[in-house]
Amino acid sequence: MTGTEIKSSHEDVHDVKLTPLLLFKYILSVGVLIFSIILVGALMFTGNTRVSKETNPWVCLLVCILAITWLTMIEGQQASLVGLPPVDPELYKDSHPITYKNGALAFKGDNLDRYLMGRQFMVLMVVFVVNQCGQPLDPTVDVLGMPDWVRFVFLDIGLGMIVFTCVLGQLHTQVNATHCMIDFINNYFALFTLYTAMCVEFTGIMHSAYLIQNLMSAVSGKPIISNEEPKTGFTFAFYWARVLMSLCILGFCMAVVMVALVNGDTMVAVKYPGISVGLSIFLFFFFMTVVGTLEAMQIAYFCSAKLTWEERAQGYFGKKTNHILFSGNGRNFPGFMIGRQLTVVASFFLVASITGLNIKPGEGNNIFGISDGAQQFLNFGFHGAVITTILASITWQYAASAFPDVFMNSPFTFCLLILALCLEGTGICHGAWVIARVLKKVTKLQYDEVYIGTPEERMASSKPDKERTAAQDVGHLAGGGFAGFACGSRDALDGPIRSKDAIDGV
Repeated sequence: MTGTEIKSSHEDVHDVKLTPLLLFKYILSVGVLIFSIILVGALMFTGNTRVSKETNPWVCLLVCILAITWLTMIEGQQASLVGLPPVDPELYKDSHPITYKNGALAFKGDNLDRYLMGRQFMVLMVVFVVNQCGQPLDPTVDVLGMPDWVRFVFLDIGLGMIVFTCVLGQLHTQVNATHCMIDFINNYFALFTLYTAMCVEFTGIMHSAYLIQNLMSAVSGKPIISNEEPKTGFTFAFYWARVLMSLCILGFCMAVVMVALVNGDTMVAVKYPGISVGLSIFLFFFFMTVVGTLEAMQIAYFCSAKLTWEERAQGYFGKKTNHILFSGNGRNFPGFMIGRQLTVVASFFLVASITGLNIKPGEGNNIFGISDGAQQFLNFGFHGAVITTILASITWQYAASAFPDVFMNSPFTFCLLILALCLEGTGICHGAWVIARVLKKVTKLQYDEVYIGTPEERMASSKPDKERTAAQDVGHLAGGGFAGFACGSRDALDGPIRSKDAIDGV
């Protein structure tokens, strides 16, 4: 199959023409991104971010570049590893040996679930580090001589860091990895990231989520389906020992946050000294709920995408939600995913500010009297990442897998859906398609069909894809819609991803 044929096959559903409005959105988004990069750099080199103040601007810049680079791989690799299981690995074993190594590890037993668990924590940890590197200590700081309204939008509201992280670190890599899965992970950086995620899961830091998984299974009556034999003996004891350890870590992290909020030792108390303790605690739980609801929504929507209209459209808000998402060519579905990403990242940064500690090691006021090294470690957001991953992400995903109808019929989720679509409609993230197109050409990524053919061609050559259905259990994170692809998100995302073809001539 030629490149032209591949391209036309990717344009047959959502052929996006480069209209003047679309071109304006591309230019606007790229302009906002460039300004955001300059703004973040200026904050670093004027010592107005935490890392630049406590170390030096060059160290801060290096840490930020490494964090953003790793974030692109973490985000893109997920698309590849969750999208490739149905494909016979023998089709790319010889042409892409490192991709084959990635798959051999990730697709063994329940390793894909383990990877996704570790990867979720890595995303939160990296985003929190980026926040420490680029978020201003004082949103009212006068940098670049900006007018007050610009400073309010980009620093107070945080649009600069949101665009910087979403467009530069997440969306463009998801665009390319979704259709160039085989090429994207055919490198040792991807293999290193996979091993790192597996090691993070193995440590047991997140294992309390498995207890929540069991509780959701018991409440919903849905079994936990595994590709491995039941745990026995030492394996069983070691597993539950890590669950207990994870509960202790989670409890400690929550205690750290609550005590810091009460004592006014958080970054939000520094940035906004007028906020009371009660309001800080309320905002913490509110934005955790927003993040959790958005995580649950994507799973509920992905699983509902495989149902009939009659099965989906139940209840007043359920009917309205399904009408918005699935009517016509379903263009609003990918639009929600983009707007959701913006909202989630914005909430992550707010949670990071609320949970971030403003305690300098060596001054004798370390929280709970811990060592200076431990205090420095917590200052980079470890406790916030643990809490957000377990309580504001994975728990809600399991809940949505067990009870998708609850989230389909909620007025709160409906309001968040409208908000996400409005954010996507601004075009603020359209620059991701431009970056994706440029990087695709520079790195010479090819569509998967170039190497393995279309599903129809694979079937004709007696190497059909494995059957993939929407799982009805709460065991598999992927099957429950963790990344979305297992429940059909690749088709749902084709709209905006394929819209990059509209900028071929840029």
